Amino acid sequence: MALMFSLFMQGIQMMLVLLVAPLLVGVVRKVRARILLRRGPSILQPYRDLWRLLRKETVVARNASWLFRVAPYLIFAAVWVAAALVPVFATGLEFNWTADLLAIVALLGTARFATALAAMDIGTSFGGLGASREMMVASLAEPAMLMIVFTISLLAGTTQLSEIANFVASQPIGLRISLGFAFTALLIVALAENARIPVDNPSTHLELTMIHEAMVLEYSGRHLALIEAASATKLLLYMSLIISLFLPYGIATNEAPLSLQLFGMLVWLAKLGIGAVLLAIGETVVSKMRLFRVAEFLGAALVMGLLSMIFLFVFKGI
Repeated sequence: MALMFSLFMQGIQMMLVLLVAPLLVGVVRKVRARILLRRGPSILQPYRDLWRLLRKETVVARNASWLFRVAPYLIFAAVWVAAALVPVFATGLEFNWTADLLAIVALLGTARFATALAAMDIGTSFGGLGASREMMVASLAEPAMLMIVFTISLLAGTTQLSEIANFVASQPIGLRISLGFAFTALLIVALAENARIPVDNPSTHLELTMIHEAMVLEYSGRHLALIEAASATKLLLYMSLIISLFLPYGIATNEAPLSLQLFGMLVWLAKLGIGAVLLAIGETVVSKMRLFRVAEFLGAALVMGLLSMIFLFVFKGI
């Protein structure tokens, strides 16, 4: 009976991250519009956009290989699995033993690799331009992410997210310089990986500035719907990751009664709402930086990640 309940709650989490992701994007767009004194689209507009794309005909270039057709499914599957492994409202669920930070980084890297290959498959200039820029971002974002993983692992003694969340929520860690560096570095990496301002503008289609959009311009129909869904799920993944690593307070355990797990779900949704509002405010008050400044921006994240690991490893308790 306990196994069935754990599997049921794991299934609820997998469906929840998929259903909430478009709503998160809709809230960010709505808050940005309100700050700019515009009415803005409905927070449910991303759902309508996905449904509209799913019903449209898929147009594929004649010289597209099987990779171009398979890539959207691979990207969506990798991001969805990574997001479903992050404990959002309860730890210790049936599949949480696979929720390893290194595995999540590997899944995200697989999705990025598939996106870049599909962008270059058609042979358009936009695809190659976007892929080269994406690899430039990845060359700095992934090492910074690994430094953050090593820092958290040194502190908690494990790379499993459930155990890390339980450790941070139950142990008196206090304020640490190393965690401050790691938190700031993860915020920078999250902005870069999700193509948000100041690294990229998700609503632009200008060839001189776009990174992610340049790689998916050739997609349409259900293929584009899968990529857009994966993009929204990736944003939710990084917000949930920040919550699990640094703000896991209120999260339940798999042995907790259903009422506490539902309370943990509400707490997680409230944290996501606060994160969406803060993201919209940040994108409104900060302008997009020049492309050649992105390397410096991500370089700062890499340095912060390295400093966080050095502070925690050399100076115990700092």
